[in-house]
Amino acid sequence: MAERKRIGLREVRALEPNSEIWDAAVPGFGARRQRSEAVAYVVMFRTTEGRTRRFTIGRHGAPWTPDTARAKALAVLAEAQVKGADPAADKQAKRKAETVTELCDAYWADAEAGRLMTRRRAAKKASTLRSDKGRLEKHIKPLLGRLKVAAVTREDVEGFMHAVAEGKTAARAKTGKKRGLSNVRGGIGTASRTVGLLGAIFTYAVRHRMRADNPVHGVLRPADGKRERRLSDDEYKALGTALRKAGAEDVWPAAVAAARFLVLTGWRSGEALGLRWADVDLVRRSATLADTKTGRSLRPLSKATCDVLRAMARGADDALVFPPTRGDGTMSGFRKLWDRIAKLGELPADLTPHALRHSFASLAADLGYSEPTIGALIGHKGQTITSRYVHSADAVLLAAADAVANEAVARMGDEKPAAKIVQIRA
Repeated sequence: MAERKRIGLREVRALEPNSEIWDAAVPGFGARRQRSEAVAYVVMFRTTEGRTRRFTIGRHGAPWTPDTARAKALAVLAEAQVKGADPAADKQAKRKAETVTELCDAYWADAEAGRLMTRRRAAKKASTLRSDKGRLEKHIKPLLGRLKVAAVTREDVEGFMHAVAEGKTAARAKTGKKRGLSNVRGGIGTASRTVGLLGAIFTYAVRHRMRADNPVHGVLRPADGKRERRLSDDEYKALGTALRKAGAEDVWPAAVAAARFLVLTGWRSGEALGLRWADVDLVRRSATLADTKTGRSLRPLSKATCDVLRAMARGADDALVFPPTRGDGTMSGFRKLWDRIAKLGELPADLTPHALRHSFASLAADLGYSEPTIGALIGHKGQTITSRYVHSADAVLLAAADAVANEAVARMGDEKPAAKIVQIRA
């Protein structure tokens, strides 16, 4: 080791290339110069396991002078000798720490493999995974991906939220499908929901000891901007006209039937499009959904709804009630078909299939039904019938389903659903 002397500015400036000097006052504290003009302050120490470590304090120049670097060296030695810490290893670990992009990739791999449980202790559904993937790739990674997981602060999260809300991640991009376009939107609702996902991702990071706390905790999110839209009396009438026109025009019959089914049941569109004949019991006027957003759910079917189902050509038990135009999967193009139906009735663009669900619930409330009853009709969380011993809907719920569906039929000006059998496939 080089000769020891108290390190000062004169000694630092006199260092030759590829040389070093060690301090006489603080054992292990030194300065070294390699080939460049830069001089770095270092401190050597032993860990509690007996390993020799070299910790680089920093380059000479503000804030590091011989005196400030010597004080830092004393602090490092104290941590190593008194607390048993290893500052060099900690520094190296931080340098190699995962970025937010790497964290997102690890989270996604576990979510896609079904290793992450929801609050219902079930794996995330495919639709949820698709939404999560979009938020990861379109918002979180572009804005936060380069940051180290351990370095993200609450201020970073708040800045991210405001950036998404202001539309800084909004873009149009081509998808893998022919002539496919992805329209990435920002806005308050997107920002709120994406920050919610970010909170789950950092909870995952804490659980895997990538950091000690969750920087999303304490961030005040705005309301997600969802608008609970319901149909007016005129819109019900226009929708009835649209469904009748669609039935006479070149609109996929299963899509028209699915739209009418949603009006009469208040189901989520994914539940209706995933319904199979094995799930339906027309005798008991009920449908059993094994895996919904809120778990297993038994739904009562009104007489008007059963008429819609009877008008469909029944397939095998595992066949979809509302099949797509081609292929064996669910009707992925239903939203475009719905837009065609809505256009026939000159309905506004903000009238989505989800609005039919809220409209059904609102009709039920107008008729005086309680929240538990409405929840059982449409499968709200905590209100579904999940008992393993229940095999059919009770008379009270069936009466409620009939009353609400009949009110919807009356408002659409369609006294009886079409009784003609719809042949989907030869």
